[in-house]
Amino acid sequence: MRQRRAYNSVLALPQLNPCPQCAAPSVPHRVCPACGFYKGRQVLTITATA
Repeated sequence: MRQRRAYNSVLALPQLNPCPQCAAPSVPHRVCPACGFYKGRQVLTITATA
């Protein structure tokens, strides 16, 4: 009766979808870290680092 629940199945990594602008994997409903676009608008300015 008094068994412990296994919540390991609940914890999961966030799903990644391809960005429509640059096709880099990004979390849905967040600004793309590769290009800085969100919903077709540029929100962040990303500078290239080399």
